[in-house]
Amino acid sequence: MEERLQEILKIAMKYGVTDIHFSAYDDSDIVYIEMRIKGIMKRLKTKETDVKLLYYLMYKANLDISNVLAPQTGRFEECIGNERLSLRFALVSSYHMKSGVLRILNNHSELDISQLSDDPETIEWLSSITAHRSGLYIFSGPTGSGKTTSLYTILNACKKKKIYTLEDPIEVVNRNYVQLQINERMGFSYAEGIKQLMRQDPDIIMIGEIRDTIAASMAVRCALTGHLVVTSLHSFSCVSALHRMEELGVERYHLEDVLTGISCQRLYDLEDGRKTGFYEFMNRKEVMDYFKKGCTDSSFTPLSFKIRAAVDQGLISYQKAEADLIG
Repeated sequence: MEERLQEILKIAMKYGVTDIHFSAYDDSDIVYIEMRIKGIMKRLKTKETDVKLLYYLMYKANLDISNVLAPQTGRFEECIGNERLSLRFALVSSYHMKSGVLRILNNHSELDISQLSDDPETIEWLSSITAHRSGLYIFSGPTGSGKTTSLYTILNACKKKKIYTLEDPIEVVNRNYVQLQINERMGFSYAEGIKQLMRQDPDIIMIGEIRDTIAASMAVRCALTGHLVVTSLHSFSCVSALHRMEELGVERYHLEDVLTGISCQRLYDLEDGRKTGFYEFMNRKEVMDYFKKGCTDSSFTPLSFKIRAAVDQGLISYQKAEADLIG
């Protein structure tokens, strides 16, 4: 089983894959293993022993093998050559199948801010975040759009700062800052985590992802205390991210007090083989103008305009960008 796991991980590393999907149907002895390569799900050639591999992953991740019906998540590490991979395995069961996802949390090299996008204006805005001492920055976008990479790249660019993260779970292990993981079963909630962080005198706080009202209120609460807070949120535009924060119970006057910037991004494979991010963003002035007028400022450039320009320049194909252009 260990050899098979190593084989699959080497394939994932070769193609820059972060998520490996396992599907086991109750009426079959076959486990299907898939990876998303350049946006397309590719299925690996199955082996008879792959059924055992699913249980081996549960064992490695310290899951309860006797209770496969309950959703479970666990972590472990694996060495591939000289590289140590941090892995998370999540398992859920439906009426007729078990589905597991093995995520490689550190399957990418550290980037410089200048490598996040080819747009100079975007790079200037992203770089400016590192000079701020307070405020709230929200990085939004759908799953797989590179939000986590953007967050960690910003943190890595903040030199000589005391950085603390509050994550559920920790996505990328980094020894340059203090990373705390939420564990509700052990009594370590977002509220308790924030209380502990405030005692540590942080310069920058990163809240991994806002998924609920508690995380949203904690992010704003940290920013209201005068700290620089960066976080991520699932949304499809800057404006929808603003609405999402309000839907999660954050009062508008609190957002007006602390929201310094917000972005929404997509990640594309360019025709020349490189991968780059496309961002729409609102600075402090544009955020305040939106709250006052109910619409974006004339200086705001929607993400679809930037993607359309890239298509017209032949940087990406229309087929790759079609969903974002017509959505």
